[in-house]
Amino acid sequence: MSTHTEVAVNGPLMRGLALDKNLIQNNATFVREAKTEAIYRMWAIKGEYPSMQRVRTGGTWFNVEIWSLPKTNLIEVLNLEATGLTLGKVVLENGGQVLGILGENYLTQQQEDISQFHGWRNYIQQKSKN
Repeated sequence: MSTHTEVAVNGPLMRGLALDKNLIQNNATFVREAKTEAIYRMWAIKGEYPSMQRVRTGGTWFNVEIWSLPKTNLIEVLNLEATGLTLGKVVLENGGQVLGILGENYLTQQQEDISQFHGWRNYIQQKSKN
């Protein structure tokens, strides 16, 4: 039985961003970049972090990072996330599934839909240009 699990991240937990230390300090290692299946939307919550949610219609794909994380540290990483972010299954473009950070529906109310950027990193790069 494996001692690690793969987790898809899509916000400040990504390499080089503000919260990647939450993964690194919990002995996670970067595995690869990936894309989700085109069944999600993403919102910027107060401009600070994303909330990615699976939708029935109007979905698109997102760039994510896959990290390998000791199963015993998974809850610690989740507890460091903002309220309303949760753990769920994320479907990748190749049809595979991994655990991933998703957002509860209430988070997105009156928040900016940033789906057209296909990921948090693209959104913050565009935001910094403005």
